[in-house]
Amino acid sequence: MRYFILTAAVFALSGCGVYSTSPEPVLPMGVTLIEKNETQTHGQPSIPYQKYQLDNGLTVLLHPDDSDPLVHVDVTYHVGSAREEPGKSGFAHFFEHMMFQGSKHVGDQQHFKYVTESGGSVNGTTNRDRTNYYETVPANELEKMLWLESDRMGFLLEAVSQRKFEIQRDTVKNERAQNFDNRPYGLVRETLSAALYPPTHPYSWPTIGYVEDLNRVDVDDLKAFFLRWYGPNNATLTIGGDIDVEQTLAWVNKYFGDIPRGADVVAADKWPVTLDSDRFVTLEDKIQQPMLVMSWPTQYPDAESTVALDMLASVLGQGRNSLLYQELVKPGKVLSASAYQDCAELACTFQLYVLGNQGQDLTSVRQDVLNVLDSLKARGIKQDDLEQVKGSAEAGAVFGLQSVHGKVSQLASNETFYGEPDRLSKWLAELSDVSTQDVEQALTTFVWQQPSVTVSVVPAGKLSLEAEPQNFTAKREEAKPSPSNEQDLAALIAQQTTPEKFDRSVAPKASGAVTVNVPTLYHSELGNGIAITGAESNEIPTVTMHLIIPAGTLMEPEGKNGLASLTADLITEGTLNQTSEDIAAKLDRLGSSVSISASGRSTTVSVSSLTKNLKETLMIAGDMLFNPRFEQADFDRLKKQALESIQFSHQTPQWQASQARREVLYQDSWHALPSEGTFETLGQLTLEDVKAFYADHYTPDTARLIAVGDLDKQTLLSKINGLSQWKGKKATAPAKAALKPLIEPKIWLVDKPDAPQSVVQMVRHAMPYDATGEMFKTQLANFNLAGNFNSRLNLNLREDKGYTYGASGYVVGDQDKGRIVFQAQVRADSTLETVIEMQNELAEMSLQGMTDDELAFLRLAVGQKDALSYETPSDKAGLIANIMRHELPSDYKTTQKAIIDGVDKQTLNALSSKWFDPQDYQVIVVGDADKLAPSLATLGLPIKRLVIEN
Repeated sequence: MRYFILTAAVFALSGCGVYSTSPEPVLPMGVTLIEKNETQTHGQPSIPYQKYQLDNGLTVLLHPDDSDPLVHVDVTYHVGSAREEPGKSGFAHFFEHMMFQGSKHVGDQQHFKYVTESGGSVNGTTNRDRTNYYETVPANELEKMLWLESDRMGFLLEAVSQRKFEIQRDTVKNERAQNFDNRPYGLVRETLSAALYPPTHPYSWPTIGYVEDLNRVDVDDLKAFFLRWYGPNNATLTIGGDIDVEQTLAWVNKYFGDIPRGADVVAADKWPVTLDSDRFVTLEDKIQQPMLVMSWPTQYPDAESTVALDMLASVLGQGRNSLLYQELVKPGKVLSASAYQDCAELACTFQLYVLGNQGQDLTSVRQDVLNVLDSLKARGIKQDDLEQVKGSAEAGAVFGLQSVHGKVSQLASNETFYGEPDRLSKWLAELSDVSTQDVEQALTTFVWQQPSVTVSVVPAGKLSLEAEPQNFTAKREEAKPSPSNEQDLAALIAQQTTPEKFDRSVAPKASGAVTVNVPTLYHSELGNGIAITGAESNEIPTVTMHLIIPAGTLMEPEGKNGLASLTADLITEGTLNQTSEDIAAKLDRLGSSVSISASGRSTTVSVSSLTKNLKETLMIAGDMLFNPRFEQADFDRLKKQALESIQFSHQTPQWQASQARREVLYQDSWHALPSEGTFETLGQLTLEDVKAFYADHYTPDTARLIAVGDLDKQTLLSKINGLSQWKGKKATAPAKAALKPLIEPKIWLVDKPDAPQSVVQMVRHAMPYDATGEMFKTQLANFNLAGNFNSRLNLNLREDKGYTYGASGYVVGDQDKGRIVFQAQVRADSTLETVIEMQNELAEMSLQGMTDDELAFLRLAVGQKDALSYETPSDKAGLIANIMRHELPSDYKTTQKAIIDGVDKQTLNALSSKWFDPQDYQVIVVGDADKLAPSLATLGLPIKRLVIEN
């Protein structure tokens, strides 16, 4: 299914479920009903809701959905980096971090802990125009979530301290280094925005902020920002899930109703920009493949042109039938190309990304792009172009209604930016009304022969590859000195102090127990041995299917790494009956998708379809699987792209650490080499290898079929009757791992010159997979060590030391092997200290074990999270896949719950002693080897240099 961005509907859309109507609630004093939308629009997807407002201006949206025993709570504040002042960039995002550091009645680091022990998940995000905080928890924990959110809305400043401020400033710097400065192409968007917008425009600086600006702000800036933007009258509270409306409104009023209004907020004016001439900017980066980025300013989200520009982006650069793919990617001129409209509240831009081949001159790439635009202008937009996009988008709107989280996020975003919580029907109507002339007009008005910003991203030292010499240098607006206003700030804090009319220091208890809706599974088997397991899910009219074939990377002939993935990719290149373009067009019109991907032990054919279109979709999938074309030209192109792709992906320090781990732990080629292959193994592959792999391993023997969706067992069997005619060879057993003997701990050092951060891992061999035995219990033992945000390792390295954006660890296994990994990406100057702290944390847990409080926390957190585990079709399919892969009983989750409730501390501590001794671990470090080696040598461990193919 073609990827389509719903710009006009919402800036970030997803969406689930069965809306439950309720009798008219008795409204508490101070709560006003604004509107209700409880009717499903005939023939169109929609999200019913109820909209209320408190006297202090807080907007409340409710979406009852009793299909699963969970709730999702979202608090969206209408403030992002666009409300920052020049010279104080990054403050909105920095403030998001501070909101998790505790409030007057919620202790330090306790926000995450309360949510985690409820069995839930929690996070926050900041973009240019809004900041949101959200939790998904079992339905009986709703009151506690409202208590948490109201405490930081009404009582944050009492808990702010200089030390918290400094730690979170370090954390944000680490986040910037990890996700931007130390990531290939990580500074592209920042460079583009600075060139596109004037320095006074709030979109000219990155949401993450500049380091020098982060260094400039102080605690008083934080307090003033909170008082200015974080009032209830600038927020929307959205709650969806299994709720009682009357009780929910009573809780909302209790916890939020006393919070004073904040300062009045005036909507920001739209600020689209224009360009008088082309601007060229060059960015040198530590990369191999050059990238061309072009951006044209357009208008704003609710402009008449927006949907037409979205359609233009899809025709031009989304999917196999797009012009950029057909004219640049498929002929092998470039590695990849895409187009989309990037919309934010104040302005939109039309953007185009092209990743070139290694050593390619971007001058020719840019000319090729301009030629594609010329050809589109000449041929015009065809009605069939729009039909493909519309079919895909309409189905996407239905698939978007799968999770309460998605629906709540959409309601919250639409209310924040449009004052209209549910815009799906409106957006679909606008989409339906778009004509070929509208799209052609958008092309002419905004893109074709219009001034643009071009960013050439080239390997360091290779300016000769840039599209054009740089003719524009972005400037930053100077920071204005902030006048000292401690007295005014103190007066404002006093004025906006929330009265305490009840004891807010007591956390609400869970409101009863929830009943987990474990899906009921059905089973069958076809005559050729294909095992079938499925589950009905009729909340939305869709079906998801996965055919799992024993054709994974562990079945490849020795030395042919990458063959399984190349075979899967080549199958999608067309059949004996139709081209890949024909297939893509049919699937787009149906709103369906068919994908094929290889993993270690299998290749999976995945089908996603509206129920009404399943028959046609399965016919297409069957033609792809059983009648692949396997043409030499397609093979040559895909092989070239695969070679370029590994060059692209292998540049990141995270991948280099993963590859180092493979080489440290294993000695056979199936496990020590990357599954996607190397230059050597891919370079030797031939089309005959692909044909042979397909003939030998694409077989129904031991194959498994998973089906979840709006159809029962008998209907499914009637739809897949043709699959029973499939014949094939006996399945080949996957290659078993040859473990590398690890006698003593060593430091394995991978060089990444001048890296601002280091990736640090501690790794060891472990036990194979089990669902209820030693591996599962060792995972429980790890939970408090490194398995959640409040784990010892993360609180130490992130919250106490400020070395990293996050630290974690995991215990994982498959049928014949396992591993334990602890990891963090840290400031380069804290690499040695990180290794020492990791070793100390492991030693402490292995020697002393967990505390009684940690055991109680574990029981609550892990024991309750199953309430969130089976909501969407993909959740249910994941459960089935695990059951089939490991031949587990259908009720193994019940056994796990009994273990969680009953396992004693001595058992878990014994496993900690066995598996977490730091002397049993190898240390992997990816960073500037010459700078790090002297300090790492003080640990007294042998240091081995690893050279990773890059």
